[in-house]
Amino acid sequence: MKRSLYLESTIPSYLVAAPSRDLLIAAHQQVTAEWWRTRRIGFDLYVSQFILDEIGRGDAEVAKRRLEAVKGIPLLDITEDVLDPAAGFLALKIIPRRAGTDAVHIAVATVHGVDFLLTWNCRHIANAAIIRDIEAVCRMRGFQCPVICTPEELMEGSHG
Repeated sequence: MKRSLYLESTIPSYLVAAPSRDLLIAAHQQVTAEWWRTRRIGFDLYVSQFILDEIGRGDAEVAKRRLEAVKGIPLLDITEDVLDPAAGFLALKIIPRRAGTDAVHIAVATVHGVDFLLTWNCRHIANAAIIRDIEAVCRMRGFQCPVICTPEELMEGSHG
């Protein structure tokens, strides 16, 4: 049985972007492309309307490629249940208000019982300094937080 995985907007963004001159971002782009080619088939992928809204912004041609990359991936509903943990992340200042959509991404994956949340957003989502607080909010609301990770962490053989 495949495990479920929520794609945060940085994944399709890195997947279709022109190669970056920044070495770290370029490496992330390469890892993302490799994961997409070789590993995504091992997961049931999901996105939300928030993802579609985010990746649909900006340069029209690039936005079109991002949307095409996730075409056909099922959408997870944004319900009242999702808004509760998202509000908790913001109220406790685990995630700043200006990054409210990031709180919603975590909450969507959590409430829908997704196994993994895949992201390159290491400031507000895949951040070791806040992950325990995120997990605590999820537990307090009766949910289990998904494993929040980068594509590099889900590459075959990356466990050593």
